[in-house]
Amino acid sequence: MLHICSVEDVPQGEGLRITQVSPPIAVFRTDDDAFFAVDDTCTHQDASLADGWLEDCWVECPLHASKFDLRTGQVDEPPAKRPVRTHEVVVTDGEVWVTLSTEAPNLPPGVEVGA
Repeated sequence: MLHICSVEDVPQGEGLRITQVSPPIAVFRTDDDAFFAVDDTCTHQDASLADGWLEDCWVECPLHASKFDLRTGQVDEPPAKRPVRTHEVVVTDGEVWVTLSTEAPNLPPGVEVGA
């Protein structure tokens, strides 16, 4: 489990891009104060999901409006066709911890891990 940030680092209703891992992840804090983590890169094109719009448990890609379910990673409609990888989040004593998925990431064409 990796210490990612403090709860205060992620405002409610927003996401935070974390680059200390590869590929980068995005940590989201919903208006209901739930925390989720997904790979930060949209599976359609190289766009940061942390820069997207958060509504309930969905984040909308800022480029082409595909929405991803933060609970499952599933995408709602094209242009993205593949889900985004999700990661387990635990909040303890005001700190956010993430266990990274061991599945291969669904990165868009031309984007590589470690790039």
